Amino acid sequence: MEYRIEKDLLGKREVPMDALYGIHTLRAIENFQIAGRPVNRALVHAFGAVKLACSRTNHGLGWWDDSKANAIEQACSEMMAGELDDHILVDAMQGGAGTSTNMNVNEVLANRALQLLGLPLGDYLTISPLDDLNLHQSTNDTYPTALKIAAINRLRVLEQEVVRLQEEF
Repeated sequence: MEYRIEKDLLGKREVPMDALYGIHTLRAIENFQIAGRPVNRALVHAFGAVKLACSRTNHGLGWWDDSKANAIEQACSEMMAGELDDHILVDAMQGGAGTSTNMNVNEVLANRALQLLGLPLGDYLTISPLDDLNLHQSTNDTYPTALKIAAINRLRVLEQEVVRLQEEF
């Protein structure tokens, strides 16, 4: 297997060359193996919506050129549609207030945007999980917002099923 080298404040690590996740996700997988199941997919899709709204705002404020913004927005749309589910690997139970989930999402979106631009994964000088995908955001904002969106979306599905059940009775 081929690897790319990524670094963070704790040092350098090998990340599989074709992985959309990065070093932060790798560390979270190693440190938080609690539930043995990934983050709920409804939450992942809702994170895509939150990140899409943030990316449109940052683009509108002039932080990114059109090419970069379009790639990030397409990656966010793909996450909303469930196309990137297999790349969100952090455990459903984790330390902190959802930082591992937020960083897994940021890394996947940054690397998917890089792919869309035809650039190598891990080219974080071009699109960074922290400096771009987390621009003007905090886990303390994005996680509870995504959680609320996921809950509302799941409640809508439940409502439809209850109505269908009532109609059958």
